Amino acid sequence: MGPVAIVLTILVLAVVAFMSNRVPMGIVALGVALSLWATGLLTLNQALAGFGDPVVLFIAALFVVSESLDSTGVTAWAGQQVISRGGEKRTPLLVVISLLVAVLTALISVNGAVAALIPVVVVVAVRVGLAPSQMLMPLAFSAHAGSMLALTGTPVNIIVSEAAADAGARPFTFFEFGLAGLPLVVGTIVIIALFGDKLLPHLAPSVLPPDVSAHTRILREQYALAEGTELVGVRKGVTEVVIAPRSELIGLRMYTGMTTPSGDLVVLGVQRAGEDLVDPEERLQVGDTLLLSGTWEKLVAHTAGPEVLVVNDPATMRRAVPLGRGAKRAIGILAVMVVLLATGVVPPAVAGLLAAGALVVTGVLSPAHAYRSISWTTVVLVAGMIPLSTAFISTGTADLIARGLLAMIGGTSPTLALLALCVLTMVLGQLISNTATVLIMAPIAAVLAADMHVSVLPLMMALTVSGAASFMTPVATAANTMVMEPGGYRFTDYWKLGLPLLLLFLAVAVLWVPLIWHF
Repeated sequence: MGPVAIVLTILVLAVVAFMSNRVPMGIVALGVALSLWATGLLTLNQALAGFGDPVVLFIAALFVVSESLDSTGVTAWAGQQVISRGGEKRTPLLVVISLLVAVLTALISVNGAVAALIPVVVVVAVRVGLAPSQMLMPLAFSAHAGSMLALTGTPVNIIVSEAAADAGARPFTFFEFGLAGLPLVVGTIVIIALFGDKLLPHLAPSVLPPDVSAHTRILREQYALAEGTELVGVRKGVTEVVIAPRSELIGLRMYTGMTTPSGDLVVLGVQRAGEDLVDPEERLQVGDTLLLSGTWEKLVAHTAGPEVLVVNDPATMRRAVPLGRGAKRAIGILAVMVVLLATGVVPPAVAGLLAAGALVVTGVLSPAHAYRSISWTTVVLVAGMIPLSTAFISTGTADLIARGLLAMIGGTSPTLALLALCVLTMVLGQLISNTATVLIMAPIAAVLAADMHVSVLPLMMALTVSGAASFMTPVATAANTMVMEPGGYRFTDYWKLGLPLLLLFLAVAVLWVPLIWHF
C-alpha cells in the first residue's frame, strides 16, 4: 500500500470513528497522529508537532479568556441588558438574541457564547410565553455566523489564517473575517426572523436552567426570610444543601443565625420534612435541609465534599450574577488582547497567552480554574489532526485530490473549483467536527490555488465560511449539541432551518468571497 493510500485509509477510519460517537474525539485524533508515525509516513517529531503548534496554544488561551467573562458574570450582564430591551414579541427578541450571541462569539468563541446565554434565553422565553425551542436553535446558528466576525470567533479562523500564510500568502487580519461575516450574520437573522417560526418546532423543554431571581424568591418564601435580606450578590450568595447519609454533620446542633463549624458560612434556615427546626437543641439528621450564606468562594469550597448534597450548585448560580467579582479586570484584559490581535504587535499565540496569564496573576481565575476551563478535547483534537494535514502535503495526497477535483470540473474555472471545495467541506462538516474538517481540507485548498495559479486567499476564506455552515445535525458542533436538550430537539429538527442557512453560507462562500478576495 502506497503512502497516499495509507493517508486516505487513516482519514476514512478517522471519519468513521468520528461519526460513530463511540470513541472520544481526542482519542481518534491521537490515533491519527500515532498511526501516521507507526506507518512511517511521519517522524515522531512530525507526528507530535501539533502539541507545540502556536495555533493550539492560542486556542487553549482563548478558552481561559472565555471562562473569565463567563464566570465573572460579564456574559450574564450583557445578556440581561440586551435581551431586556428586546420586548416580549418573538421577532424583536430573536433579532436581539442573534445579534448578542454573534458579537459575543466573535470575542469568546462559539461554545463559550452559547453556553453562557442558554440559561438567559430559556428564562426569557418562558417569561414571555415562547417555547425555548423557538429560540435556542437560532442562538446556536447565529453563533456560527458570528464566528466569522473576527479572528477569535472559532479555532477554524485561526487554522485557516495560518494555512494561508503557510501557502505563501498572508495571514488574515483580526477583523478581516467580518467582510464575509457581516452578510452571514444579516442573512442568518433575516432567515430566522422570517421563516424560523414555521421551520422550528414548538416543543416543551426537557431541562430548564435555574432562574436566579425565581430561585431566590422561592427560598425567601420557603424559609420565611425578610425581603431586605440580600441572598445573591456580587460577592456573596446562598446555597441549599441536604445532609448526606454518613455525613459527619449528623448529630451536630445547627440553628438559624449560627455559623457552620468552619466559621465561613452562616445558617439562614434549617428544615426537616419541609418544616422549620426552631429548637436550638435539635440535632441534625439525614435528609435535613440547610440554607447557607457566605462568599461564593467559601460556598463552593464547603459544599464540594461528601458531607452534603447540593440542591443548586453555587458555582453555576454565581455565573448568573451580572458583573461579579473580577468582571472589570476580565473586560480590561480582553480589551488589551483584542488591541494586540488587531494591531498585530505580537503573534496571536503570544497575545492569547499574555491574556490568560494576566487573568491568573490578577486573581480573576485561579490556576486550577484556568486549567479546568480549557476544552482539552478541542486542544487534543486540533493537535492530533494537524499532522494529518502535514501528511496530506508530504505524501502528495492533497495534490492528488486537488487534481481529481480539477479533472472533474474541467480545470478551467476557479469558481467551479471553489464550489466543489465548499460542497465537500460542508458535507464533511455535518458528520465530523468542523475543526477536523478544515484541517483536512486546508492543504487541498492550497494545492488547488497553486495548480490553478490563483490566490489562495479566496479559497481559504471560502473554506472558513463552509466550515462554519454546520447546521444539519446536532453532532456537527458542540454548540448544536448544547441546545438539543434544553430545547427538546430531535435529530431531525436541525435540517429544516439548517438547510436554508447552509445554502446562504454556500452562496456567500462561492459568490461573495471572490468579490472581496480576488482570484
